[in-house]
Amino acid sequence: MKLKKWMAAGAAVAVAACATAAYAQGVDKAVGGYDFNEAAKEDPATKDFHSADGHLTFAIVTHTAGNGFFDPVYVGATMAGNLIGAKILLLGSESPVDDPAREIEILNQIVQDPTIDGIIMTTPQAGAYDDIVKTAYAKGIPVATTNSFDGGIYDRLGISHTGQDASAAAFGGAAMAQCVLDSGATKGSILLPSSTAMGNIEVNNRVTAAFNAAVATLKAAGKLDAFTVDAGPENVGVDTNPNDPVNALVSLFESRGDVVGAFTANNVFTPALVKAVAQMKMGGKICAFGFDLGPAQQDGIKSGDLTGSLGQQPFLQGFWPVMQLYLQIDRGISAANLDTRAQLVTKDNVGAVGKRFEN
Repeated sequence: MKLKKWMAAGAAVAVAACATAAYAQGVDKAVGGYDFNEAAKEDPATKDFHSADGHLTFAIVTHTAGNGFFDPVYVGATMAGNLIGAKILLLGSESPVDDPAREIEILNQIVQDPTIDGIIMTTPQAGAYDDIVKTAYAKGIPVATTNSFDGGIYDRLGISHTGQDASAAAFGGAAMAQCVLDSGATKGSILLPSSTAMGNIEVNNRVTAAFNAAVATLKAAGKLDAFTVDAGPENVGVDTNPNDPVNALVSLFESRGDVVGAFTANNVFTPALVKAVAQMKMGGKICAFGFDLGPAQQDGIKSGDLTGSLGQQPFLQGFWPVMQLYLQIDRGISAANLDTRAQLVTKDNVGAVGKRFEN
């Protein structure tokens, strides 16, 4: 018995010794011989990059600061700036609807500011930002894009982009179609209203992705022939007036008379969809899905006038571009893109949205 106890105790000590030895085998130097702690320090020249004023200043410019969508973007950018000790200028069009022209006006002003060390901008109007990028580069100012994507922008491969790929809208289109099927509807119109007049290619692509997903969902269930899925002649949206979206949606729904589902692809038409559904007392009677998670969307989901909405996790769209510019300046890292993916919010999980200003 004593021998067995001694052997057990010895085995325990051996195991403990091995575990301690394994834990102690850390890596404190690189293969090249340098020290990790020293290598992780900020370059002494970073704070004097470009403006040489002892701190970094980044400007983030959006195409609509007036409807609340970009609020968490600004929060994310501010948090990132605080982490790296950078000053962040929060700028954007004052309009509650997409206003690329005003954004470009602001960008043309900010790129001339000698205190700016980096520029973050949304790019909803494809092809309109090349001169701004070229001017920034000529002055030695790095650029990052966020939210909307311009695939043909000057030096696209050298510019990081943070945002949701338009294909994520398929998640909302599929959810809308499944909702229609689950509702017990046997026929009717499913509409995807939008407007190409706003010039936002990203929104057009979202509508197309949602349309294709809705069609695929209905087809897989063997129900496609029972419904009319309408996203306009080119599948980029049933043309709807963005200057009076509520009345335009009410008129559209009344003209069809049999709407069982609707999907809107941006922050112009989704709050309008909430109001139109409420005005027509259609809450709970149609499957109404939209985009973004601003106050209007959250209130609409809670009231039942909006079935669900897709979020872009916009906090990341402010946080990551700031960090990317910092890494580009301090480490020479560039074009590290981030897809913020999709977040479907319904009445089941709307209570968790925005508790830390991140949605």
